[in-house]
Formats: sequence, structure tokens, C-alpha cells
Amino acid sequence: MKIDFEIKESGQIKGVWLFIPTVSNDSRGNIWSSYIQEIFEKKITLGLRFKHDKFSTSRKNVLRGIHGDSKSWKLVTCVFGEIQQVIVDLRENSSTYLEWQDFIINHEKPLMILIPPGMGNAYYVKSSTAIYHYKLAYDGEYIDADDQFSIKWNDPSVGIKWHSKNPVLSVRDGKEG
Repeated sequence: MKIDFEIKESGQIKGVWLFIPTVSNDSRGNIWSSYIQEIFEKKITLGLRFKHDKFSTSRKNVLRGIHGDSKSWKLVTCVFGEIQQVIVDLRENSSTYLEWQDFIINHEKPLMILIPPGMGNAYYVKSSTAIYHYKLAYDGEYIDADDQFSIKWNDPSVGIKWHSKNPVLSVRDGKEG
């Protein structure tokens, strides 16, 4: 089995990187790698040090986000199920400020997305259940929810075309925007 990644920068939002792994399929299912330090560091020379991994399990029609912070790089993917992954450029000095990009990610066609600091991260669950993985790189201490920025999922200044008009939201994400 060959372990490799196709790595390319998003054609829409500068600084967002896409990692498409080599997937090995057989009658049992598939296997793929989400991260290999040597390959990552050879192809992306950002000097990142990943320190923290998180998983989130969500049910159908759940929308999580739009959240971010000023110092964390996030390598994200859906390891089971299917999601609509959305990234919003919230870097005020960026030429793509308030632009968004979405991707459909599922366990049959894996894709990892490297999101730089200053970006909003969100996803909507399309399948009955989805498992989402975050790999985080940051300096110093982790910035948890209380210190992150959030914008409403339906903020009209961004205008995201979500795959649901009435998703299940946390109190933090709220329905009114």
C-alpha cells in the first residue's frame, strides 16, 4: 500500500490547504492515513507543531460553528459519515475577507483541510451520524470556546448556502443571526 497525499492550496481562499490521501480499498473496506509528519513537513513548510487532537460525534442535521481563533491551525476531516465542511475567511486584512468555501467530506472519499488562524470553521452533518476529527497546532496554551470568536451560522454578510434551513444548533451557535 502506497502512503501519500495530494496536497494543494485552495483555489478560493489563500492559506487553506487540501490534503487528499491515497486510499486503499478492498472487500473489507478502506484504509488511509490522515497525517504523516515527514510527508506533511516536506510538502508544507509552515513550521507547524501539532499538539492536540479532538473528535466530535454528531447526529444528522447538526450544524457546529462558525468558530475560530487567532492562533490555531486546524487539520480537519470527517472520519465517518458525511458532512458539509465550511470555512469562512474572517481575517480582516485578507483579500478574501468574508468569503466562504465548502466541501463535502465523507469516509469513502477522505479529504483533510488545513485551516489557518483567523478562519471560521463549521460543519453540517448530512448522514445519520458523523465523526469529525480536529488536529490542532498552536503556540502556548489552547484557546478554548470561551476565548474563541463566533459568528452566526446564517450571518447575512457571509451568506453561506447550507444544506439545511433549520439545523440543530447549540445555544452558543443560536438560530438568530
